[in-house]
Amino acid sequence: MCELALTKAQSEKRKVKSESAKRKRVLTPLEINIQGAVACLDSNSSSPTVSHVIPRGNPVTGVTSLGDNVFVVRYTTEQKIEVYDANTFTLQRHITVPGLGPSTYGLAACPHNNCLYASDNDNSSVHRVELSGSNAVMKWSVARWPAGLSVNSEHNLLVVIQGGEWKLQIFTTHGTLLQNIQLQADIESPSHAIQVPTSQFLVSDSGSLHRVCLVGVDGAVVRRYGGQRGSQLTQMNYPAALAVDRKGRVLVADGWNNRLLVIDQSLSVVHEMSVCVDGGLKGPRSLWYDQSCRRLYIGEWDGGRVIVIDNLNDFTAAQVNA
Repeated sequence: MCELALTKAQSEKRKVKSESAKRKRVLTPLEINIQGAVACLDSNSSSPTVSHVIPRGNPVTGVTSLGDNVFVVRYTTEQKIEVYDANTFTLQRHITVPGLGPSTYGLAACPHNNCLYASDNDNSSVHRVELSGSNAVMKWSVARWPAGLSVNSEHNLLVVIQGGEWKLQIFTTHGTLLQNIQLQADIESPSHAIQVPTSQFLVSDSGSLHRVCLVGVDGAVVRRYGGQRGSQLTQMNYPAALAVDRKGRVLVADGWNNRLLVIDQSLSVVHEMSVCVDGGLKGPRSLWYDQSCRRLYIGEWDGGRVIVIDNLNDFTAAQVNA
């Protein structure tokens, strides 16, 4: 009996040691990596929020950022681009752009060339501002009535043209014309375009049809979302600026519906991204999505504000809280 009791006690003791060893065992490198990844994801799991609002002013026609600076251009504010601190959002200064007209409907920054571009609808030109040293400015002529601007993956400038011949023009950073793309005839009022990895273009259009189109390198529409002007989820009312996330989802500033729409890469599934801001969105016209810091800028035409959203990993969010 004593031997049986001792054997049983030793068995229980070994079991306790075994359980303790399991709890204290050294993690394998793979397990360390997995646990670290989970911790990292947990630390970045904050929901998207409205973090700042640059106060009301003239209608915002363009917004972009580069480094520690946020650049804003407003309607009828001739020859001036506002520069805000990207952390405090206080106005730091103005960049003077000689000859820049009051209707500047596009603004884009290029990190590779360290410069800023502004479209001049009144004077059918693009102004390039060097963002180092003395902010040297150069300009070149484009087709009539340039509007939205964007920079493609090859660091060239994409310009939307609205003046009768609806087209896209692509220039080098110093104004050499590389491509002249005539858009399909039923695209009657393009506002903004972005070149996607397939070399095709996403184009917002608010002519007789209000829609977002995927356009080939020949200018023909491949597929589209939208149609007749309206406020239903399948409709838009003056789609203006566009932005794209890493998965190819398209964010649309649906201007006169005072909302943002998210369309999937196939341009077939859509949801609204509701932004909880004082008074609601008021004529969103300009968008800039900085993927590197998960930040979205929304420029309003009616409200004259720039709304800043942080922690926006992608465009899947249905609501952004204040």
